[in-house]
Amino acid sequence: MTILTGEIVGKKSTARPSDALDAGRRREMLRMMMLIRRFEERTSQSYTQTKIGGFCHIYIGQEATAVGSIAALRPDDPIITAYRDHGHALARGMAPRYCMAEMYGRITGCVKGKGGSMHMFDKPHHMYGGHAIVGGQAPLGVGLAFALQYEKKDGVVVCYFGDGALNQGALHESMNLAAIWRLPIIFVCENNMYSMGTHIARGTSMADDLSVKAHAYGITYAECDGMDVLDTYDTFKRLADDIRGSTSRALGFENNSGGGPAFVNCKTYRYKGHSMSDPQKYRTKDEVAAHEQQDPINKLANLMIETHQITQEEADKIDVEVKQISLDAVKFANESPETPEGELYTDVYANPFPPYMTGDLPEMLRQRENG
Repeated sequence: MTILTGEIVGKKSTARPSDALDAGRRREMLRMMMLIRRFEERTSQSYTQTKIGGFCHIYIGQEATAVGSIAALRPDDPIITAYRDHGHALARGMAPRYCMAEMYGRITGCVKGKGGSMHMFDKPHHMYGGHAIVGGQAPLGVGLAFALQYEKKDGVVVCYFGDGALNQGALHESMNLAAIWRLPIIFVCENNMYSMGTHIARGTSMADDLSVKAHAYGITYAECDGMDVLDTYDTFKRLADDIRGSTSRALGFENNSGGGPAFVNCKTYRYKGHSMSDPQKYRTKDEVAAHEQQDPINKLANLMIETHQITQEEADKIDVEVKQISLDAVKFANESPETPEGELYTDVYANPFPPYMTGDLPEMLRQRENG
């Protein structure tokens, strides 16, 4: 169920935007969720084999959130997120091999192996990073939205964060500023119920009604089922279209009356621990199993099979394909050279002065430039 409150209530239509998605678009969404699932399984395996260092946060269970929301955007709408960022990177178009190589700390990674799991970055696909500080991406997201408004573009920024960030001051300062300046940004709480190991009801006020967080700043509020990719798509399509339309109408910006912002409570669930080192003593296996019954991949696959948009054999074939892509990503990462020590001094600052010089483009970007 989608609940929308605030400025766009009067514009809500009974028709669902996802009704207009043909079998091909739905198949793309199913394939992307399956790719993220298989890729993350290989990520988890690689971490236990000590191929990946540092912290690592798996996205399994939350695939519908990234896939549904990003499918509702234009390719040039900026997105920014936190440290559980592999799924967003893949959904935005990053090649799995560059994502995996980054986690392996290899020179072929998306930021040449210097960022690791928590810092996926892909400017050509308008993904402005995973960020490791809880809530730290919110002010940056507001900056991206201000840039759109300042340059009179009708884009929409989507800023993702976990429910653990709800109590961070940076998020509230960002929402306040976005509301005052009517910036085109959607704040997305990927509400998987747990701030690391603390249930949201134990650490967040008004956890049963997060609309108050938005209403306090006069921001449009929406809820969606983050385990249902089509419900997620519907919510973000309506919000993004409304914000974009308002922004377009107000491109003169004499009174800053157009644009967003909005806040989405996206109810989802992660099947794995907060990070790879999490023993998950704060929840039962029965609880996890109950949520797995609402699996987003099975939900869409079953719907498409029932409506004759795909056969079981075709779904199985996609699974085989994405398994191989994930294996190829691991092979590519394994065979790539480690990031040389001298690379640590490049691309730290924008200026060209030593010792932090500007380095060569990552392989991912050189490949694009060479077609």
